[in-house]
Amino acid sequence: MTTQTSAAAKALLRRDALQRRRSLDPHIRQKFSARLAAEGLRLARDWRPRVVSAFHAFSDEPDTLALLEALAGAGFVTALPVTVSRAAPLTFRRWRPGEPTVAGALNIPEPSPLSPAVEPDLLFTPLAAFDRRGHRIGFGAGHYDRTLAHLRAKGPIRAVGVAYAASEVDAVPDEPHDEALDFILTENELIDVRGLR
Repeated sequence: MTTQTSAAAKALLRRDALQRRRSLDPHIRQKFSARLAAEGLRLARDWRPRVVSAFHAFSDEPDTLALLEALAGAGFVTALPVTVSRAAPLTFRRWRPGEPTVAGALNIPEPSPLSPAVEPDLLFTPLAAFDRRGHRIGFGAGHYDRTLAHLRAKGPIRAVGVAYAASEVDAVPDEPHDEALDFILTENELIDVRGLR
């Protein structure tokens, strides 16, 4: 599959998955927020990361605030991503719920530039669609692919995709530069995909 064909296929899968996500019942959203906080904290306690990053949800993404509150309350160092440029990996700055944010390059809340830079070894990542091999579709800019490759070159990390079950697709067209996830956490299950790529 050529890059152009792959991009077109991903765009279609993204569009359909986002439409399914938009139509979810509010109770599913609330249920997932609570499950994400409980399961995410359990994973962090099991894995003992130095720094945990999540994302500041926008639009109809799963709400990660309860997760970040649970992690920070348990003493974990928490962080949010910062978009530097379209071609660069994300950077991460320390952030705890309640601390101020600034509007980032994509108008997504980010920590203050004065907040210390950190490198997470456990990342809860957003996505638009996923398959059971751990391949994800984001929003097409490649930020997380570059970021995961950059962090993995430095040492072991764990990347957990955060998604509603409605975001699952049969197969994501993957290319050599695509970085697969290690786990996917939905409102229904934790999917270990490490041996499926």
